[in-house]
Amino acid sequence: MQRDSLKAWQESSHFAGANAAYIEELYEAYLDDPSSVAEEWQAIFAELPSNGTVTDVAHGRIRDYFREVALDSNRSKKTTADPELSEKQVRVLQLINAYRFRGHQAAALDPLGLWQRPPVPELDPGHHGLTSDDMGRQFNTGSYAYGGETLTLKELVSSLQQTYCGHIGAEYMHITSTREKRWIQQRLESVLGKANYTSEEKQRLLSGLNAAEGLEKYLGAKFPGAKRFSLEGGDAMVPMMRELIYRAGDQGAKEVVVGMAHRGRLNMLVNILGKKPGDLFDEFAGKHDEALGSGDVKYHQGFSSDFATPGGNVHLALAFNPSHLEIVAPVVIGSVRARMDRRKCETGKLVMPITIHGDSAIAGQGVVQETLNMSQTRGFQVGGAIRVVINNQVGFTTSNPADTRSTEYCTDIAKMVQAPVFHVNADDPEAVAFVAQLAVDYRYEFGRDVFIDLICYRRHGHNEADEPSATQPLMYKKIKKHPTPRKIYAERLIEQKVMSAEEVTEQINTYRDLLERGDCVVPEWRVMTEHSVDWTPFLDHDWTAAYDSQVPLEKLQALGQALTDFPEEHKLHSRVNKIYKDREAMVAGEKALDWGMAEILAYATLLDDGYRVRLTGQDSGRGTFFHRHAVLHNQENATTYMPLRHLSEQQAPIEIYDSVLSEAAVLAFEYGYATAEPAGLTLWEAQFGDFANGAQVVIDQFLSSGEQKWGRLCGLTMLLPHGYEGQGPEHSSARLERFLQLCANHNMQVCVPTTPAQVYHMIRRQTLRPMRRPLVVMSPKSLLRHPLAVSGLEELANGTFQNVIGEVDELDPTQVDRVVFCSGKVYFDLLEKRRREELTNVALIRIEQLYPFPADEMAKVLADYQHVTDFVWCQEEPQNQGAWYCSQHHFWQALPPRGQLSYAGREASAAPAVGYVSVHTKQQQALVNDALNLK
Repeated sequence: MQRDSLKAWQESSHFAGANAAYIEELYEAYLDDPSSVAEEWQAIFAELPSNGTVTDVAHGRIRDYFREVALDSNRSKKTTADPELSEKQVRVLQLINAYRFRGHQAAALDPLGLWQRPPVPELDPGHHGLTSDDMGRQFNTGSYAYGGETLTLKELVSSLQQTYCGHIGAEYMHITSTREKRWIQQRLESVLGKANYTSEEKQRLLSGLNAAEGLEKYLGAKFPGAKRFSLEGGDAMVPMMRELIYRAGDQGAKEVVVGMAHRGRLNMLVNILGKKPGDLFDEFAGKHDEALGSGDVKYHQGFSSDFATPGGNVHLALAFNPSHLEIVAPVVIGSVRARMDRRKCETGKLVMPITIHGDSAIAGQGVVQETLNMSQTRGFQVGGAIRVVINNQVGFTTSNPADTRSTEYCTDIAKMVQAPVFHVNADDPEAVAFVAQLAVDYRYEFGRDVFIDLICYRRHGHNEADEPSATQPLMYKKIKKHPTPRKIYAERLIEQKVMSAEEVTEQINTYRDLLERGDCVVPEWRVMTEHSVDWTPFLDHDWTAAYDSQVPLEKLQALGQALTDFPEEHKLHSRVNKIYKDREAMVAGEKALDWGMAEILAYATLLDDGYRVRLTGQDSGRGTFFHRHAVLHNQENATTYMPLRHLSEQQAPIEIYDSVLSEAAVLAFEYGYATAEPAGLTLWEAQFGDFANGAQVVIDQFLSSGEQKWGRLCGLTMLLPHGYEGQGPEHSSARLERFLQLCANHNMQVCVPTTPAQVYHMIRRQTLRPMRRPLVVMSPKSLLRHPLAVSGLEELANGTFQNVIGEVDELDPTQVDRVVFCSGKVYFDLLEKRRREELTNVALIRIEQLYPFPADEMAKVLADYQHVTDFVWCQEEPQNQGAWYCSQHHFWQALPPRGQLSYAGREASAAPAVGYVSVHTKQQQALVNDALNLK
């Protein structure tokens, strides 16, 4: 075609200018969902055959359809183009699309060059019917962001290869948002996937690599054979982290919270957060501060500091973490949400999370999926997280990647939330810095998660005493010969005349001198000027700390009236409406308070006093057992109304969210929230108490031992529905015994409240008392509506939480010859049976707090029964479960000198409960009779 006719075709064709990009968008939409485009376009696109991968039209029949179509509404007649060129133009657009979809599969991502990946046919122009004769032809490039509206095919192919097949492999075409895809394309394609860094910036990148390598070599020489979980091979993490923080500061971040497992943590502590090397060396030498409790290994430690960026100081916090790899990720996200709430930041722009993962762990640990699933939900979103994978291509000692996952990439889980993934060769620090900046900008632009897959290697074994060649012989032959990232980049800068060899050596020596002195090696480190929260008021308090529990009756009544008030047009379900009518009667003193009313009154009093409240869990808004109904749903238009948010203009905020169907990630999130925000009440509720076992790692590694290991206080409250009502083994027990077994050093509280007044005072005590330790509550199910489990408003106004409740009936203590201890629902079975049998010789004592055991209160209650020798512990749980084994020593210590203790309850069982109601009822009657000495 002659130049003039080509120009005329370009101007008149429906592929001209913006029209080409428009058609391309239409075609992408058609591929995702044919019904999303007009029927005329469906007919056109249906004529384009596909090979089932991307948009292959190498053998397509386009011809007359495209001649007839013009998108310019100002044209009064149809135009005709060269059918061959029209067909090739479409194929060019398909070639661009192929690189966007699959260019990452041909990228040079592996520093070791061991990957053997099959060629990608779709990246060959010939696959699309484009020949060498077409290389000099000009084609319209549609939405392609490099160059002008047209490029020669040769220029186009060259730019596509540089952008998508270099040291960065971009996966983003799985995203359905065209705006997000176009944004990424503009950022990548306009610069051919490369940043143009200044000499100063390049020297900064080298200094990061030098610091990473320098610390590891120094530790290896000074403490040979000691475990340090070296970063070597993944050295680029250090300059990458610096760029992430710099960019976050530019975007306005005031805080960055980081979570990671053990590999590279020592490097992170020293070279990013500014921990003094001298302090780290002391830890290697075995020095220990007795004030730090049991402590933990050095590669689990957290830290916090301020980091200077051009955008201002950024407060850094590295979360403490156990060896359970990925479990820290939701903890970090929860901590970020608390910091956002404190700063009244709803977008996440002031606080940014970074979670660092291992390649095998991110694919293998289910909590990653749970955390991603929360990322855009109302109660847990934080405006996106930067998720970095230190991909050393080895899972522990696994020799074959096929054993670690079932997907092509370890990051394929990112696609479930349509997060972009930037794979990057860790031996190219400029590419690493480029994707770091791109990732932060994407997070701030769209408020969504983004992944960086830092593909590197592990120079040593899983730890420094391991011999990796035993299982990866070929890889480690290659690694032994492979130059370090610092050496590769230093030679590159010397070749570019950015630095001289002497300057490189001087940089190494300067860093080493800093290590020798034990001083901070981070030039950006600053003394903390802004602590995120003041924990001072909550330090050095025990569970007996005094607090003011009183709320005047008039105040309770006023709050109760506000709690039962909602707009007239907000139509409630009939059952919910009855609950609220009953609550009006409770406030008026016409009915006793039930559990739900006492609970939300407790929240209301706290909010009125300025304490924020956060409650999450499955069905928490209404309550699994239809008792709470803090969130009211309009039956006509599904809008919601929360009376707790309408108490007064001065009240504190409250959040009540139904969580995703997860225990581990949600409980970890709330632990993170509570460790970052002490001045309020944070609660997590299990749908059934049994389901907490899905979060056992969080309970074992964080809640029960976080203070002992790391000095981390946490006031999280866990509500675990517990009680034996014949609902089977999975809906009866919150596994009380597991929590009691974890109790030591006054690390947490375990309570089993039996009345509405008790739950009211327990919730207030947890918030008002200046002690911040977890509270584990065996909360009720059937007691929520039990006719005996009620309280009066006066008990709320004038009472306090009772750790032990003595006999409530008017028995003559001198006539008592048996005392039964118990906790929870079984008390009411015992009480009703005793009353029916008119027994006056058996006293019932409720232990409402099993740990810390209230020995003083117990002694006061037992003062009238010093003559008794027959004492019984009665429980619903099997003998090997519940409180019998874990708390028996406390019961024995409470007895009078001649007292003897026996057990009444179910026999030991592998299962928590039976599955047949008839068997349950028989067992329940037997244990009650046994406790009351009835034959």
